[in-house]
Amino acid sequence: MASRTASLVIAALNGHTVGGGLEIAMAADLRIARKGAGKVGLPEVTLGVLPGTGGTQRLARLVNKSTAIELMATGETFDFEKGQAIGIVNQVWETASADEFFEKIQKYAEQFCPPNKAAKAVGRIKRSVQSGSEVAFESALAIERELQQQLFQSEDAKEGLSAYVEKRKPNFSGR
Repeated sequence: MASRTASLVIAALNGHTVGGGLEIAMAADLRIARKGAGKVGLPEVTLGVLPGTGGTQRLARLVNKSTAIELMATGETFDFEKGQAIGIVNQVWETASADEFFEKIQKYAEQFCPPNKAAKAVGRIKRSVQSGSEVAFESALAIERELQQQLFQSEDAKEGLSAYVEKRKPNFSGR
C-alpha cells in the first residue's frame, strides 16, 4: 500500500480521476494534476453505493469531515483547481502536453531524493505525520522524537549538519 511505504508516493493526475481512481490517488502522499486534463470526485452515490475502497476515510482525512460528507453525498465531480482549493490536489500545473507534464513530475520527484534531500529524513517525515495522526498528541510527539533520534545517527544527518556549518550545499547519499 502506497501509504505504508517509506518512499514518498506522488500521484500524477492527467485525466479524469473519479471513483476508484481518486481513491487510489488519495492513497498517495502528494497529488499533482495537469490543468484542464480532467475532473476529480467520488460519484459512487449516483450508483447507489459509497466509495468503498478507502474513499470515505481518506477524503475525510484530506478535507474536513463536513466537506467530505457533502462531496460524497452529492457525487459532484469538479475540475482540478477546485480540488486544489479544497485540499484534494496539492498542485495544478499548466503544461503543453502530457509528455511535458510527466517530465515535470519526474523533475519534481527528484528533489526528494539524494543528493538533493536526505531520503531517510523524507521517509521519517512521512512516517511521523502518518503515525502521529492516528494517536494522541503526546504519543505523536514521542514518535517524532524517536524518529529524530534515529535520523541523528544517519550519515545524511552528519552531512547535512556539516554542510550547514561549512555554509555549503549538502550532498546526501541516502544513508
